[in-house]
Amino acid sequence: MPPRSVPTERQKRLGSELRRMRNDAGESTEFAARLLGLDRAKISNIESGVRVITPERVRTLASNYGCHDERYVEALVAMAEPRPRDWWETYRGQLPAGLLDITELEWHATSVRAGVFLHVPGLLQTDGYARSVGNAALPPLSEHEVELRVALRLQRQQVLHRPKPLSYTAYIHEAALRIEFGGRKVMRAQLDRLCEIGELEHVEVRVVPFSSGAFPGAGQALLYAAGVVPQLDTVQLDSAHGPGFTHAPAQLDKYRSQLDWMEEASLSPGKSRDFMLALTGSR
Repeated sequence: MPPRSVPTERQKRLGSELRRMRNDAGESTEFAARLLGLDRAKISNIESGVRVITPERVRTLASNYGCHDERYVEALVAMAEPRPRDWWETYRGQLPAGLLDITELEWHATSVRAGVFLHVPGLLQTDGYARSVGNAALPPLSEHEVELRVALRLQRQQVLHRPKPLSYTAYIHEAALRIEFGGRKVMRAQLDRLCEIGELEHVEVRVVPFSSGAFPGAGQALLYAAGVVPQLDTVQLDSAHGPGFTHAPAQLDKYRSQLDWMEEASLSPGKSRDFMLALTGSR
């Protein structure tokens, strides 16, 4: 199979885990190459996500690296399994790859915690709110790309409504609830949506009020996606240059602590709902 030109974040993650496993075992790329009957360049390509690796070879590497964590190994094997074309691939080449990487991350996560300060999380946005966010981009996006982004964002939300829905917690700073993306009518509809979706058993919407005071971090939006095993947890960060992804243990600890702070500083789900209803004038 020819090398991939642009691997996805999930494909790069599989490669990086294989590299970490090899380094933890104290083995060289020459060892892995001899083991699989490949040259060193192909091992490097596998570990960067550029070249495909079969599930059988993942097991071979894990066994010879002395990794006996069966759940972890099987999670990596599942990442190497051939898959049918995923629904978000229809947007490939039309939207930035990073947006599709976020979609894939959410799709495979076992749970997600999101912390936002200036806008509503993508998985909870209405179409009007999402369109307003797209129209505020710089440099300006074409109407066609804005509509593509809105369509992708709305399709992403199926993870909350599928037979085995994603467990999702959103910590939303009060500032994000008061900035009127799209105007008052759009924002009221958005607040109504947050109240409605927060009633789902597997979704929590929690407001961090202004009265909570200073907060850690730079106020950037973050998403913590739990993998099928803790070793595969991932943090996605928003930036002006597009989404960034990290899974270094120290960074995971840092952002878990930030979300834990937001948990402590936020109102309960019930009080959060009352808070948002008050903003809409419904109470």
